[in-house]
Amino acid sequence: MLAIKRAAFQVSAKAETFSAIAKARQIKFSRCLSVQAHPRSTDSDRSTIIKLLSSIGSKKEVEQYLRQFSSVDSQKFAVIKVGGACIADPTERNLLANQLSFLNQVGLYPIVIHGAGPQLNKLLEEAGVEPQYEGGIRITDKKTLEVARKVFLEENLKLVEALESMGTRARPIPNGVFRGEYLDKDLYQYVGKITSVDKAAIESSIRAGALPILTSLAETPSGQILNVNADVAAGELARAIQPMKIIYLNDKGGLLNGTTGEKISVINLDEEWDALTKEPWFKFGTRLKIKEIKDLLETLPRSSSVAIISTGDLQKELFTDSGAGTLIRLGNKLCTWKTQSELPANLSEILAERTPNSGTIFAALDAAPTFTSYGDEALEVFAAVAPPPTATSSTPSTLLAFTPSKTGWLNNVADNVWSLIRKNHASLVWFVDESDENCAWWFGKSEGSYVKGGKVMFWYGVRGESVGELIGRFEGGELGV
Repeated sequence: MLAIKRAAFQVSAKAETFSAIAKARQIKFSRCLSVQAHPRSTDSDRSTIIKLLSSIGSKKEVEQYLRQFSSVDSQKFAVIKVGGACIADPTERNLLANQLSFLNQVGLYPIVIHGAGPQLNKLLEEAGVEPQYEGGIRITDKKTLEVARKVFLEENLKLVEALESMGTRARPIPNGVFRGEYLDKDLYQYVGKITSVDKAAIESSIRAGALPILTSLAETPSGQILNVNADVAAGELARAIQPMKIIYLNDKGGLLNGTTGEKISVINLDEEWDALTKEPWFKFGTRLKIKEIKDLLETLPRSSSVAIISTGDLQKELFTDSGAGTLIRLGNKLCTWKTQSELPANLSEILAERTPNSGTIFAALDAAPTFTSYGDEALEVFAAVAPPPTATSSTPSTLLAFTPSKTGWLNNVADNVWSLIRKNHASLVWFVDESDENCAWWFGKSEGSYVKGGKVMFWYGVRGESVGELIGRFEGGELGV
């Protein structure tokens, strides 16, 4: 359910490689250094950038997202949380600075907040201090806080200097944004709970044409500095800013399934949260991160999402439909309908735009004595299943329709609807044209298949002699017509 790859539906990349883009971009920025301290996008710059981005997505996609991002206040473009490991490694840090500079060159101002976990652990180890955690939260004593303040400032300045070296103005904001109080002084000591966000320093930075670079340190009314988990701080920042994009960068390029090691492409929390909490790997820092994201999304418009990606995939996430890494969203609630009179009033219009076979779908529903339809609230996916003729029949249920939109495929809604169908029907047969672009997905959902005359019959839950009977009926034209 979690492992379907958004990459399977990506727009085909053109021949130009990312290294070529990076080289062209570096040439462009070195040229900017001598002519402008405050980079602004010109029509020529924009045209060049669109050409470069067209290697990772279509020109239409790129222009669409540029228009969308340029239509909001600068501070509402994106909040980008950067993992400490992305700054610790000089190569990764320069790549990050390069990516951020590229965005700024087109007039965009992401708000960057970073952690420094690996660096802090290293210095504590050298000082003979063993990190202590409780429920995924670092216990911060005076010694740890002293080291944390030093590390945060050093790492903050490293990123600022990397940006400035590329001609991109950046402003270090190590504290003063997050107001807080003790989370639980007896248990966690100098760990903070953010009570409010002061956007003044961020807004001032953007007005001056500089990218704001924040740490996650909070401050009490009396001036005591408190350590706050960077994921938690990024969530509070996003609540205050209400940005179009919320992105978490890490060195893994997404969230990994701890059992299989595979990257999880999409998580629709409304449908998958309960299952996630039962996974043996879903604990400690991972659980804290996803719980914070869930809490964040529940306070934002339902269309909001959080992407966990690698630094090198930042442009792909921002400027293509397919995105990159792991996309986390609340998702749309799933629905079922038992009769045509219960179906949404706009269904026929939506299906007519999505498929030339919409008339065939409604004819199949008319012909079926009974059926159950499945979909989500936004109708990104619509499906219908006819049950066997009798409750005791060995004949499987029949899939009458399964029509996801492109968004439905990319955002895992198709998988969630399919899981509901699978839960309600012990056996199922369905038919797909051999040329269908999603045949690989269908093969993955089936336990068997048979090809005849350019059409593939798939099934699951059919056993023994029933398989031969099913194939015979298909060969005889009784099924799949």
